[in-house]
Amino acid sequence: MEETEVIANKKTFRNYMLMWSGQLFSLMGSLIVQFVITWWVTEVTGSAVYLSIGMFLYFLPMVFVTPFAGVLTDRFNRKTIITVADSLQALVTLWIIVMFYMNYADPFIVILINSLRGLCQAFHQPVIAAIIPSMVPKERLSRINGINFLFTSLIQLIGPVIGATLLAFFPINLILWMDIITFGIAITPLLLVTIPFVGNLPDIRMEEKISFRKEFKEGMLTIKLIPGLLIILLLSMVLNFLITPLNVLMPYFVYAVHLGSAIDLATIMMGFNLGMICGALITALKKNWKHKVIVYFSGLIIVMGTLSTLGFAPRGSFLLMAGVAIITGIALPIVNTIYMTIVQTVVPANKMGRVSSVDQSLSMAIYPIGTLISGPLAEILGVQNLFIYSAFIGVLITFLTWRFTKVRRINYDDHLTLATITEKINNINVS
Repeated sequence: MEETEVIANKKTFRNYMLMWSGQLFSLMGSLIVQFVITWWVTEVTGSAVYLSIGMFLYFLPMVFVTPFAGVLTDRFNRKTIITVADSLQALVTLWIIVMFYMNYADPFIVILINSLRGLCQAFHQPVIAAIIPSMVPKERLSRINGINFLFTSLIQLIGPVIGATLLAFFPINLILWMDIITFGIAITPLLLVTIPFVGNLPDIRMEEKISFRKEFKEGMLTIKLIPGLLIILLLSMVLNFLITPLNVLMPYFVYAVHLGSAIDLATIMMGFNLGMICGALITALKKNWKHKVIVYFSGLIIVMGTLSTLGFAPRGSFLLMAGVAIITGIALPIVNTIYMTIVQTVVPANKMGRVSSVDQSLSMAIYPIGTLISGPLAEILGVQNLFIYSAFIGVLITFLTWRFTKVRRINYDDHLTLATITEKINNINVS
């Protein structure tokens, strides 16, 4: 079905919920596959450097492709983009399955092929982010963001556990089929729903081709017009870099440092996602957040501060690590929901794709570098010391940003301010 230009209403909301339910199944399959591939690489190589290379290659396409994907999101059929991205990701998984069946599954080759999944996500994520305000009425945005975090966290909670359990009973080539099965479940509702069109239809004439540079610049100007948003984005970029070693090296940390198993890794991940569920429940039940900026920065300090304790954890104390992960998980949905609600409230629907692509590009700009150097730094400093240093620097930078910038004085609850910002955004003229 072709997209038609409509305003978010009850019908579009029902369509969104139907599509979203299918995407949850797809997320489940992707998480299981990513978990088992990561653990397989960890066991086969026993190398922190291999994990760094794998994560680097996975995120590299997101940094370079996401800006163009965001522009396409505002210009072309969003349902088509999601369908193609999801289908290609399933084909990549099928490629890896064939390699295992043919006994050609070399760790580096699998890492290289798996990085193509990152390319698919570079198109998938901006579209999903842009669709929400066009299908969900404004009065439901904050609650839906909280519910999204709730169910996403629930899937992330059970995904690694399912992956670790399956590894105990089945070979990896059979487990990988979960991604293909869940893709089939997800594609059905996606094909049935209509996704609203909010931009201008592309002109097929050569002289009126889309200027990606112009529209990405428009997204950047939109962000600059929202007080404090650029500062928050830059802070997110730095914190994403500092938290990279934890994201990349946790399997190695469990396997090589604490002599743990896939179940132990799943336990820590389960603790983190259990915390995410609790935090998402809080955001789903709380309609409005006052003092958004204060809560946001407090949450960031809690996240970075608690992560430092992992470096001090005694060997084999996986339950303690899971407890720390729970605290971190509670703070993250609150922080993310506040940020997303601010953006979705202020930015017009027809510019959400541009803003989402700039947002993700800035947030992840130096993340691939962090993934690449995490392994070598772990070899030089030790994984525990690397975790401690990264967390301490993150807390310090967050505090200094709060103390020495004007962002703490911004009130995103002021309707007059929001109206003025929206008017300025609508009058943007990029030459």
